[in-house]
Amino acid sequence: MVTSTRRVKTAVAAAGISSFALLYAPQPVLPQLAAQYHLDPGGAALAVSVATGALAIAVLPIAALSEVVGRRPVILTSVVASVVIGLLLPLMPTYPALLVLRALQGVAIAGFPGVAAAYLAERLGRAGVAAAVGAMIAGNTVGGMLGRLASGFTAGPLGWRGALFVVAAVGAVCSAVTVVALPPGSRAGRSGGVGRGLLTALSRPVLLAQYAVALLAMGSFVALYNAAGFRLTGHPLDLSPAIASLVFLAYATGSVSSAAAGRLVARVGRRRALVGALLLTAVGAALTLPDHLPLVIAGFLVLTCAFFAAHAVANGWAAADAPEGARGQVGGMYTATYYLGSSVGGAAGAWVYGHAGWAWLVAVVAVWLLLAVAAVGAGTRVRAERLELVGAG
Repeated sequence: MVTSTRRVKTAVAAAGISSFALLYAPQPVLPQLAAQYHLDPGGAALAVSVATGALAIAVLPIAALSEVVGRRPVILTSVVASVVIGLLLPLMPTYPALLVLRALQGVAIAGFPGVAAAYLAERLGRAGVAAAVGAMIAGNTVGGMLGRLASGFTAGPLGWRGALFVVAAVGAVCSAVTVVALPPGSRAGRSGGVGRGLLTALSRPVLLAQYAVALLAMGSFVALYNAAGFRLTGHPLDLSPAIASLVFLAYATGSVSSAAAGRLVARVGRRRALVGALLLTAVGAALTLPDHLPLVIAGFLVLTCAFFAAHAVANGWAAADAPEGARGQVGGMYTATYYLGSSVGGAAGAWVYGHAGWAWLVAVVAVWLLLAVAAVGAGTRVRAERLELVGAG
């Protein structure tokens, strides 16, 4: 059993590294894309937003498909197809062609995050899902960091096309590990329960609260990182692209905090852990306001650590509270709102930065995070009231 669990974690971690490295590989080279194609920050950010937006649209149908054909085939198809598209990206002759292929890559990637939590719940059981999801997200953060660093450091000598190819090569190695190591999940279900499961996923206030957290917190996080390259390489900080890409080392704190989220929940409870992490994310964003590099770095460290803790708690909460027949749909809804936040929030944040500056971007992000806190309070309050009514009855 221990060997099987390790095999599951290894395979899922490798899939996460591949998927998230590929998904966010263009983020460090957005200034280069903007320079080559004469784009403003909002236009360049579409290289990230079209992929995450396509992922958000595709994830629910793919999660429903996994109820019919099983989780493992969907995950394997996802990691292989996304790598193939990643290898083709540097060959695109125009920016519109690049955006089309990025949208297709987003659809391909959707198969992993859309069903991974449900796969882990089925393989490792309800009791172990919080720790397993935290470990999965830790792997995802490593992938996000590795892809961004590889892209940022190779963009200078190889150009943005060479940088994207390097990330695709890393993804190919990781996808091969997943193909070899991933054990079978549960057997495929029946399609008749898919619609019923989706209604269940949309009917519980506590689950709706987690979707709101995914939407608003991820939108805040990607908005800040989409604009980070422009802020760090622009006046008055004036860093080189390679040095500016070091900001993505902050993801290392996210891998630690997400893996530790299960212990935090056990100590203080889900609600306190989630609200505290969201508020700490806002504090980190505020630390980046002064034009003082050490404070900016500290702010990114704090907000990244806190964001991934919040994401791990919310994702694990949704997976643990998902009813037996709706795990795929709950996972799909969480992932859809997560990447909808990435797409819309990331593009909106880049637009705010391009037209109003960093201070206004931080203010917008703070409002989004406070709305997420309010959603958690509302969702848990409704749940408590319902439990009291049941107890009284």
